[in-house]
Amino acid sequence: MLMKKHFVFLSMLLLAVSCSDPTNDITLVNSPEGNFESLWKTIDQQYCYLGQKGINWDSVHTAYLPRVQELESKDPASRELFDLMAEILNLLNDGHVNLYSDFDVSRAIGWYENYPENFNNSLIYSERYLGQDYKRAGGLYYEKIGEEKVGYIRYDSFASSFSSANLWHVFDYFKECEGVIIDVRNNGGGNLNYANSLASAFFTQQTTVGYIQHKTGPGHNDFSEPEARIISPHKSCQWQRPVVVLINRQSYSATNEFACSMQYAPLATLMGGISGGGGGIPLSYELPNGWVVRFSAVPMYDAEMNPIEDGIAPDIEVELTDSAIAQGEDNIIEEAIRHITNQQK
Repeated sequence: MLMKKHFVFLSMLLLAVSCSDPTNDITLVNSPEGNFESLWKTIDQQYCYLGQKGINWDSVHTAYLPRVQELESKDPASRELFDLMAEILNLLNDGHVNLYSDFDVSRAIGWYENYPENFNNSLIYSERYLGQDYKRAGGLYYEKIGEEKVGYIRYDSFASSFSSANLWHVFDYFKECEGVIIDVRNNGGGNLNYANSLASAFFTQQTTVGYIQHKTGPGHNDFSEPEARIISPHKSCQWQRPVVVLINRQSYSATNEFACSMQYAPLATLMGGISGGGGGIPLSYELPNGWVVRFSAVPMYDAEMNPIEDGIAPDIEVELTDSAIAQGEDNIIEEAIRHITNQQK
């Protein structure tokens, strides 16, 4: 059995989230209505984006309670109740919001489904780019492209580790290159430590790249004062030539935070489409029937205190075209190559 309350960490950051029991003033009855009330109040008091998103959570309760009550004769862990509660959670349109049961996991897709994909994995492993004989250092796949003038790094998950030694060897391999491309399209996130470590290689001085807040009470806008997030230069690896970061709508969570940080790197350019967001560090809570609801609890912002939940816009917007794909080219990568090499003219 999962613990009553536990953190799902995206990183090893020491984030002290103050969370009171969101259901401490209602009876935790293991019935369809009891589970609904537990889920509703958990989101009401602990989800960090109700105010920002302008969601009338009281009206959600009013609309869905009669439908839940129609299931009162059902098993409190029935599929019908799960589907209904998943429908409620999906109103938040948040990729960090899920309901976990033994038979299914709810997931929102609205935050990315109406955006261009801007990524074709088969192109990445063609001979024009990584090929089949690419190099690998930890979770970093890399090769020289663009007539060996540009270094290309494909990093598909911030859950995949890399070390300082890995990064040093990658940069050493690219030492004759005019710049590097870091492709984090379709990278759904992972560990913020890796996001911060990779970003730090492109900073030459301590830089505030964003802020973080903590929930301090049950109100939708009860938050602590913002706490600065600072990137310090990497101690052993520095890249001080142009870098282009490729993002798309499925660059999510820790990847979104990496894109946020790289906005402030002096020689960095973001290219592609808007990232997916996921600016809230999640918390999990167990309902009376044993299901677990995960939700965004700790909001993050950029250095100007703009919320990053809805994504980071690229400096240069480029959409992957069907005509380029037909020719075996990723025109987003091609534009990144041109952007780097043109800076040397």
